[in-house]
Amino acid sequence: MTSATPPSAATPTPGASAPPAALRVRNLDIAGPHGRLPLRLYQPAAGALLPLVLYLHGGRFVGGSLDDADPMARHIAGHLPAVVVSVDYALAPARPFPAAPEDAYAALLWAAEHAASLGADDRRIAVAGEEAGGNLAASLALIARDRQDLKIAAQVLIGPMLDPSMTRAGHAAPLPAAVSAEDFAHGYRQYLPQLSQRLHPYAAPLESCRQAGLPPAYIATAAQDLLHCEAESYAGALISAGVHTQVERYAGADHAALLAHPQLRDCLLQFLRCRLGQCSDGTRT
Repeated sequence: MTSATPPSAATPTPGASAPPAALRVRNLDIAGPHGRLPLRLYQPAAGALLPLVLYLHGGRFVGGSLDDADPMARHIAGHLPAVVVSVDYALAPARPFPAAPEDAYAALLWAAEHAASLGADDRRIAVAGEEAGGNLAASLALIARDRQDLKIAAQVLIGPMLDPSMTRAGHAAPLPAAVSAEDFAHGYRQYLPQLSQRLHPYAAPLESCRQAGLPPAYIATAAQDLLHCEAESYAGALISAGVHTQVERYAGADHAALLAHPQLRDCLLQFLRCRLGQCSDGTRT
């Protein structure tokens, strides 16, 4: 099934305002492609195996941290509920592409391998991220499909950076954006120092010509964000390839405010519930 939700704010999710599950939160390191890779693990108290969500922070590839990802990671872990693994992936310019997606993929493989001991179900895995982390989440969906080491059940892209060419951002230039086109362009220059890298599908998912076989996607954009055009273009490409895709544009929100939008949080929880577990109507996926 393929669908596109009209680009407007949606109604809140039934049950999304329920008290969150109690969480055990801890930091740990795993062996990454180039040394130790820091993670933060969020484990709800539960009597059964929970979905597993890998979460990736923003920061335009040059900044961001586990602390920046903490509010959304806690929200997903406590309200879905799910075991959430947040990744402190490599940052440019010290470690440009492909270090970040390879770190993220190593974390994904580790989480899947250790799912049972974490209290998670390795058959219900989602990837999610904001801004640069949204790029990495989309890249992980591509990498997992291509390498076939594991199956991702859903991807959540929140205000994602998907187009290093920045050609689509021009359509949003008149908007009072909180982050400028130059801010995004600077991040891309640090992350992708070689021009040829800007066409690689794992760095520029919007350049990929192969969306078929990707997991269902939830894509959230802000009406006053320079990135909303490229994110919605990617949603269109997924839909054309037969990928179940839900896209929402949140009116009145800019790049900085999107993550805190209460309807965004409700809608992505509902999407994840329906792709990873129990929908609000009581059906199972």
